[in-house]
Amino acid sequence: MKDIPFTVELEDEEERPQEPPRRDSGGPGVPGDPGGPDVLTVGQLTRRIRGLLEEGLAHVAVEGELSNVKQAASGHVYFNLKDDSAQVRCVMFRAAAAGLRFEMEDGLHVMLRGRVSVYEQRGEYQIVVLAMEPRGAGALQLAFEQLKARLEAEGLFAPERKRPLPFLPRGIGIVTSPTGAAIRDMLHVLERRFPGMPVLLAPASVQGTPAPGEIAAALRTLGEIAPRQHLDVIICGRGGGSVEDLWAFNSEEVARAIAASPVPVISAVGHETDFTIADFVADLRAPTPSAAAELAVPVRGDLLTLVQDFRLRLSQRLDDHLSLRRERLAATRARLESPQDRLEQLALRLDDLGERLRSSGRGMITRWRERSGSASARLKLLRPDRFNRLHAETLKELQRRLQPALTRHVASLRERLGAQAELLDSLSPLKVLGRGYAVARMSDGTLLRSAGQTAPGDLLNLRLEDGQLETEVLKVLPAEPAALEAGREKQPPEGKSGGKTKGKPGGKKRK
Repeated sequence: MKDIPFTVELEDEEERPQEPPRRDSGGPGVPGDPGGPDVLTVGQLTRRIRGLLEEGLAHVAVEGELSNVKQAASGHVYFNLKDDSAQVRCVMFRAAAAGLRFEMEDGLHVMLRGRVSVYEQRGEYQIVVLAMEPRGAGALQLAFEQLKARLEAEGLFAPERKRPLPFLPRGIGIVTSPTGAAIRDMLHVLERRFPGMPVLLAPASVQGTPAPGEIAAALRTLGEIAPRQHLDVIICGRGGGSVEDLWAFNSEEVARAIAASPVPVISAVGHETDFTIADFVADLRAPTPSAAAELAVPVRGDLLTLVQDFRLRLSQRLDDHLSLRRERLAATRARLESPQDRLEQLALRLDDLGERLRSSGRGMITRWRERSGSASARLKLLRPDRFNRLHAETLKELQRRLQPALTRHVASLRERLGAQAELLDSLSPLKVLGRGYAVARMSDGTLLRSAGQTAPGDLLNLRLEDGQLETEVLKVLPAEPAALEAGREKQPPEGKSGGKTKGKPGGKKRK
């Protein structure tokens, strides 16, 4: 871009007297003008112009719009400052550029301070910028908006990156100043809501030049030891203050440390109206440090009340379930058949099978007789004398085979009947009674299944293999493992009951 001449007038500066032209001794003069100025080289002229500009414009303040902003590998920044009618080249060396709190970009309206100088190699004048601040918005606000836009474009503010806080953390890490009011407020709230909650403080400066580095280092330290110390959430913040006081939490270093934390981070910076870059990057923003402590842990008393309520509800559900099971068990017992009923059913089936067997034998004999009679009739109709001669032997053989076959068939049926009878006898409850066991019933006929159903003085009916006993309960004894084992090894003598009762067969209790 072509440079446009630029002049700056200094206010309240006295006009400097012009020096008379000097002539170098022995130097050639301008032909035809013996009193003319000396002849200068380009370098001499440039240095003289530079001296005049740097001496006359040692300190200038210029306002304009940035354009063609370029940063060299050395860290120096080169750009043009322009308005509607002119532009001038500017340079800001690395040391001065590092102190800026915002990023220079094309189109930004700024006011800069510096001095005018000349770049001798090109014969161009330029402004060496020493300080710069934006016009319209403050430098801090501009830096805030620029960093916010850049981190948002990288996705650090995305909702899907936000991690939910644990309902009940095992431990809490805090990054703040150990001497500020914020740490006292947070500890007070944590002790009030959940006494005994483990808290690990990573101290750091929260304002000033070293603050961003210390906060980021503290966040990284807590993230590294979180698995060993069982830290499930980190609170990072400080109390209220001016924009400059809170500026450490607007630094890119702190923002990236929060984003890289392996555990969820709560940002608690300033008051409810204060917003920082850390608030946007953190998993959760709290309006104040005290509010952050309230969000981090639940109220221990509420949890105990909830657990007690769950315990009572669980106990009630168990009682209801047991009652239902008892009712079902009682209904199932009522549907079960007694041994006497089962025995009667088997006896009826045995009688039925015997009747069917006898009927089947009689029917078979009748059918054979009918077939024999039919054969005899046919023989008589077809000249029995001849058939008798021809088939006499055959008839005799058939008659001889008929009786053994019938006998064998009847024997087979008797064997099947005997097997069924033996099977029925093996399944009979009377068989069990024959081995020394007895069936006990209460005086009202209820089947006795447990010693707990009786009490001293109750009358019992004992069904034995060869009769019945009416007895009286003298004492109810609890079962002992050793006694039960001995009872299995040695059965009671036949005809005697294992319980402590008295009575006589087939009779009633003698009062």
